[in-house]
Amino acid sequence: MSTEIAAQPGDAGAVRSLVPLRMDRLPWAKFHWMVVVGLGVSWILDGLEIQLVSAAGYKDTLGMTSGQVGLTATVYLIGQVVGALTFGRMTDTIGRRKLFVLTLAIYLIGSGVAGLAFSVWFLWLFRFVAGMGIGGEYTAINSAIDELIPSHYRGRVDIAINGTYWGGAMIGALASYVLLNHSILPQNLGWRIAFFIGPVLGLVIIFIRRHIPESPRWMVTHGQSEEAERIVTEIEEAVEADGHELRPVDESKAMWIKSRERLPLSALAEVFFKKYPRRTFLGVTMMVTQSFLYNAIFFTSALVLQNFYHLSASSAAIYFFPFALGNLLGPLTIGHLFDTIGRRKMIFSTYLFSGAVLLLSAFLFRAGVLNAATHTILWCISFFFASAGASSAYLTVSEIFPLEVRGQAISYFFSIAQVVGALGPAIFGAMVGDGTDRVPLFWGYVVGASVMMFGGIVAWFFGVNAERQSLEDVADPLSRVDSGPEAVAA
Repeated sequence: MSTEIAAQPGDAGAVRSLVPLRMDRLPWAKFHWMVVVGLGVSWILDGLEIQLVSAAGYKDTLGMTSGQVGLTATVYLIGQVVGALTFGRMTDTIGRRKLFVLTLAIYLIGSGVAGLAFSVWFLWLFRFVAGMGIGGEYTAINSAIDELIPSHYRGRVDIAINGTYWGGAMIGALASYVLLNHSILPQNLGWRIAFFIGPVLGLVIIFIRRHIPESPRWMVTHGQSEEAERIVTEIEEAVEADGHELRPVDESKAMWIKSRERLPLSALAEVFFKKYPRRTFLGVTMMVTQSFLYNAIFFTSALVLQNFYHLSASSAAIYFFPFALGNLLGPLTIGHLFDTIGRRKMIFSTYLFSGAVLLLSAFLFRAGVLNAATHTILWCISFFFASAGASSAYLTVSEIFPLEVRGQAISYFFSIAQVVGALGPAIFGAMVGDGTDRVPLFWGYVVGASVMMFGGIVAWFFGVNAERQSLEDVADPLSRVDSGPEAVAA
């Protein structure tokens, strides 16, 4: 029996679809591991890139000032915003698969060619290109992962994958430590090799991505129901061949879908501000609060260790590893609780607890009872929870809006968060000063902690209990229509 059959005359052009239900009933299988490995690398690449840029191994070769080094990171972040806005709309219109191949290719070119830079403007140009690729990855990949992973596993998988950013940052830090050691490699060569780490990893992954199909959910809403049916059937056959038994599908829950043309911006505004204003407020709040806190603490932690605890730059760099490890372990160890305990409870808890620990560290810092090790330990505890919470922000934005605008929702909220988050390092950097006055930074930590806790409170009151629910139950597709009279299976 076909699961995609023509609707009754009252719904001309519509199809009756069981694709979402069939995707969500799947047990965890090899196919899902392929999705995780093939698509999850994006965050590793972003963490790697940020760390390589902050190491600034190219500074002396290209004769750059400290200000120009700072602008190199800014150019990359601007590229991410432009890429997210550009490719977010494209992923909703031409498909997830085309974009997650295209954006990875753009990143490969941008990062690789940047390693050949002979002048500042050349470096900036291709850092911008690399940023565009990663920004596009965020929109296409989050959309594809949530639509391909069964509802029972969606939360933990999405959160864990987002958390691997810190694995990439650790790889970047280790690579910088080795490749920027001038006793091992010449100054003009080490940083160039470092810029090729991401492209080499990407070239391996791009072959895996070739075997990841288009999102069947997206295909049904874009007039490709027969192809979606074929893809889901192939996935089911592969799962059964591995020894899994699939439970029957409740056909009474089938949806009628009528493909729609590209949505105008006015329709997007209606979705965000008229149909789902509470969810828009939730998404913006979660994304902005975690971005501000992360950028403020992460990009100034080395300054704090150097200026207040009098560590050398090389000694301060060592403290990055436990900080990054805490950020990595949080999503990996407690991510499953977002599927079991629930979204709202876990988002509230992680945001609130991370903010509370940071607030405690602020008072201990002002009292002068911390040293470099104990302050770093408190950061590790705080960001163990903050990392899971921050990852859940991307999950939340991805799953609480209709499929037809999912990529754009991610792109808009991500871009707003990046712009606001970019203010954090500048503000906190000024508060650090020369390390003689702790009061300004104390108040900075108080504000940062309060902002994070505010995000948790908003999630408690405005959050959506999306755990283990089909994406179509969390937010109706805009393409969904009433079925009218019952149709007879073909």
